[in-house]
Amino acid sequence: MEDFVPRQKLWLERDGRLVMSDYRVRLLELVAETGSLAQAATVMGLSYRRAWGKLKEIEANIGLELVHSAVGGAGGGHTGLTPAGHALVAAYRRFQARLAEDLARAFAEELAAVVEGGAGGAPPPAAPATG
Repeated sequence: MEDFVPRQKLWLERDGRLVMSDYRVRLLELVAETGSLAQAATVMGLSYRRAWGKLKEIEANIGLELVHSAVGGAGGGHTGLTPAGHALVAAYRRFQARLAEDLARAFAEELAAVVEGGAGGAPPPAAPATG
């Protein structure tokens, strides 16, 4: 029998608009890794136009410039993250890791015994009614 593993989806909103998600942070990471929005888009299965639109949407929703581009030249253009872009990616990943630790701990404390059949599969006794 396989163990249960809790999972969660994380995203950040600002005024009801999506700012950051696992998908969006991955796009930023790929831009940083490849130095190319076109290559990042290819890896993610996006058109260049869609990837560029996503980056501009993230920047507009968060209010920060996250990418910079250098045009043309002998070696071609280059797209990279700004210092704010690097800081956002790193902070998001740290935040995500902390939430994963908290999720694992909460699962172990609240659900594991019930869904994995520990303690006879019985939930803990209910608190006595007051009043």
